[in-house]
Amino acid sequence: MKVVVTGAAGRLGPALVRVAAAAYGEKAVVALPRAALDVADEAAVRETIGRLRPDAILNAAAYTDVDGAEDNAETALAVNAFGVRAIKKAAVEVGANLVHYSTDFVFDGTKGEPYVETDDPNPAAVYAASKLLGEWFAEGPNSYVLRVESLFGGAHGGTIDRMADAFLAGREVHAFTDRVVSPSYVEDVAAATIALLGRMPAPGLYHCASTGHATWMEVAGELARQLNVTVPDIRPTTLEEMALKAPRPKYCALDSEKLAATGIAMPTWQDAVARYARSRL
Repeated sequence: MKVVVTGAAGRLGPALVRVAAAAYGEKAVVALPRAALDVADEAAVRETIGRLRPDAILNAAAYTDVDGAEDNAETALAVNAFGVRAIKKAAVEVGANLVHYSTDFVFDGTKGEPYVETDDPNPAAVYAASKLLGEWFAEGPNSYVLRVESLFGGAHGGTIDRMADAFLAGREVHAFTDRVVSPSYVEDVAAATIALLGRMPAPGLYHCASTGHATWMEVAGELARQLNVTVPDIRPTTLEEMALKAPRPKYCALDSEKLAATGIAMPTWQDAVARYARSRL
């Protein structure tokens, strides 16, 4: 099995490279950070994939600045949508399987319970719309689209990484009381990806997030406990108070039962946070 990982230096990419190398051997994995392959360059994508001829492509390349995308729609679309189209075309040409990663943000957050794959997306921001277009471009008989959520533990730290930094430095942590999430450890998403390539269930869309859900306030409390912070300085806040440029879905928990039915069960978010906390101590 020869595997190419695009976006190899991003939030998820390093974990994918590490876990794939453990499964298939280091020589079988080609890590392509943006400096090595800009997925927005269709000609470069076709040449690189055509030359490498992998069995599988794990596309972790993404423009993830949710607020920045409001003013940089062209860039967000170039990477998150048209970049995926280029990778999909190249994958078809060499007969490679494609695993592409999307986001819970494709939903508007009004359902009030965890989203399943058959729920209709309704993106409320440019970033979310660009990711939904990417999902559509990725579709095909040899493609898997994994929606992930609130990633932590990787490069370019996510919310939980920033919370941990603050707790360990004795600083105040701001946590939303009105956002419900299923925060997911990059190590778990990477492990699920390799398991998916091993099992090869029916191609299509799968949610790949931690089991269970909580508000960010609850997540912050659990993280502090796992980090042995006895009197954490947590300030509750709301989306309205933060007045972020791009709208965020309030309830964006994902139900990953479809993935579990293939034999790939995601750990609980509490278990994921506990393992991550141990890595920080």
